Amino acid sequence: MGQTARVSAVVWTAAGSLLAWLWLLLCQGFFWRTDVRLPPRREPDAWPSVCVVVPARDEAAVLPDALPSLLGQDYPGRAEVFLVDDGSTDGTGDLARELAHRHGGLPLTVGSPGEPPAGWTGKLWAVRHGIGLARARDPEYLLLTDADIAHAPDSLRELVAAARTGGFDVVSQMARLRVESTWERLVVPAFVYFFAQLYPFRRIGKKGTRTAAAAGGCVLLRAEAAERARIPDAIRHAVIDDVALARAVKGGGGLVWLGLADRVDSVRPYPRLGDLWRMVSRSAYAQLRHHPLLLAGTVAGLALVYLVPPGAVVAGLMAGNAAAAVAGASAWLVMTGTYVPMLRYYRQPLWLAPLLPFTAFLYLLMTVDSAVQHYRGRGAAWKGRTYARPDALPDEG
Repeated sequence: MGQTARVSAVVWTAAGSLLAWLWLLLCQGFFWRTDVRLPPRREPDAWPSVCVVVPARDEAAVLPDALPSLLGQDYPGRAEVFLVDDGSTDGTGDLARELAHRHGGLPLTVGSPGEPPAGWTGKLWAVRHGIGLARARDPEYLLLTDADIAHAPDSLRELVAAARTGGFDVVSQMARLRVESTWERLVVPAFVYFFAQLYPFRRIGKKGTRTAAAAGGCVLLRAEAAERARIPDAIRHAVIDDVALARAVKGGGGLVWLGLADRVDSVRPYPRLGDLWRMVSRSAYAQLRHHPLLLAGTVAGLALVYLVPPGAVVAGLMAGNAAAAVAGASAWLVMTGTYVPMLRYYRQPLWLAPLLPFTAFLYLLMTVDSAVQHYRGRGAAWKGRTYARPDALPDEG
């Protein structure tokens, strides 16, 4: 009787996982599709002015591969770059000036905001300083981009054309992250896949939906919308600042769009698992609003959706239970199929798709570790700056 009950539990759990995957496949905004790129656009009759704001803290290693791409933008209107050196100790500001002198292109201003006051994350304090410098130019748009993001020469004009054509207050592109090391190939495409699962891109761009998100590496923001939403003051303590920005703008009646990038790339390397672990764990528990019940639900959900399918296959085969094995294999097959488009987008081999349960298990451990660090009261460290509050850490470099 006990053995039968255990077998039945495996079958029912596997069936529940399969139902969850069928719901994700059909009812979660087709999150798994990767065809949400810049929307239809046409060149405006008159190109609006744009100020580019780049917060940078100890970015000398990546700046030579990223900053020249901003300075070299082929933009028909008036544009200027403001790099905010956020207390760097590696000569980031001096290197930026040297690169501007060497490469020419758009005008560059390097500013420094000083240490952030209580209640502000360092990144958002730097963004505030950059926006303050830009206001003197009275731009129509602000491009908020990270110091590790390389833009194609026509990136700015394409973003502006899309914003003008669609009437968007925010046009954001998820930069293509680097995938060169073994761990990057295993973890990075899944990072974007999970993000899209939480914030389906198709829902973000629709009027009347509550879903809002942006990707902090590339955010074109209408200056008027920024003032209306009090950006960045209204989100000054946000951990995941790009999502908070999009919510603030959309909550104020603005129109937000987010999609995958074709020629906007992050040049920041994450060669070791520890590098990727720190990237995820420093903000994972903040995503759950530091709530133990949400953590427990997330762990249970990850286990049901990602770990049960292969577990049911193994358990079913070992116990001779065809129903459990078939239900688990079916759920695993649907999971694998939804991951294939993201692997193709990242130009990775498709044999990585069946390994998604292992990657999901790593993310589960990263999330738990994020909570452990929170409750140990260690705060969080980011590029040499320790935050007393665990919820005061920027989400990306």
